[in-house]
Amino acid sequence: MASNVNPTVRRRRLGQELRRLREAKGMTAEEVADRLLVSQSKISRLENGRRSISQRDVRDLCGVYEVEDHRIVDSLMQMAKDSRQQGWWHAFGDIPYSVYIGLETEAASLRVYESLLVPGLLQTTDYAQAVIPGTVPELAPDHLEKRIQVRMRRQDRINDSEHPLRLWAVLDESALRRVVGSHLIMREQLDHLVEMSQLPHVTVQILPYDTGAHAGMSGTFSILEFDDAADSSVVYIEGVTSDLYLEKTNDVHKYTIMYEHLRAQALSAEQSREFIAAAAKSHADAAG
Repeated sequence: MASNVNPTVRRRRLGQELRRLREAKGMTAEEVADRLLVSQSKISRLENGRRSISQRDVRDLCGVYEVEDHRIVDSLMQMAKDSRQQGWWHAFGDIPYSVYIGLETEAASLRVYESLLVPGLLQTTDYAQAVIPGTVPELAPDHLEKRIQVRMRRQDRINDSEHPLRLWAVLDESALRRVVGSHLIMREQLDHLVEMSQLPHVTVQILPYDTGAHAGMSGTFSILEFDDAADSSVVYIEGVTSDLYLEKTNDVHKYTIMYEHLRAQALSAEQSREFIAAAAKSHADAAG
């Protein structure tokens, strides 16, 4: 796959263009589905980029929308072709959150709130080896190894010397106290967290227990933002059987406000480093 072709992002952009053409035609998704003898859900999935789209789909939709400019049709057809190429993560087989990985790979910045564990982009290998089977207890050994490899590969975005991902993580104190694997693994994990937090493009803040009630108590979430103006921000909420992607401006705005409240309530970056270091020492003492 060409390095500048991200199939997930191409599908999103293509879906946005197809939605724009439909709305310009004054048609509903249901009307388009009736014309093409397909389900309305298929049209919706094509437009939100959650479903692979073929050149035939593009041709049929452009026909319904009466697009006469061949340059537009050709451009959309090429986007459909590019969107069917594979990203690096496809080499690891069926990854449940592959859509998210595609977005993360292309994102310019990521704001994440975690209440119970260290975010994947900041995990050590030993921590990942302990936390993944704990959260997915029936995962087969070979699938576990693939999950770990993918998680470590995702961290290339943080270590990219030219275009590193700008990461801002707010963590509840629980993520530091819960013993994942062992006290030794936790000490090494928290030492790593302190080290990563000193990178200029990584900020980590902690919400201590004595903060009390806060905006993140309704659940964890992430906000992805992109450099290209054509790519709208996305709120990602991970689920057990399915994930939720929110792209409507009002939804993203609400979660952005929530995140600002979390950042305001959390310890400063420097205070957080001291807090994490103290928690690491407590694990070291417990490990003997």
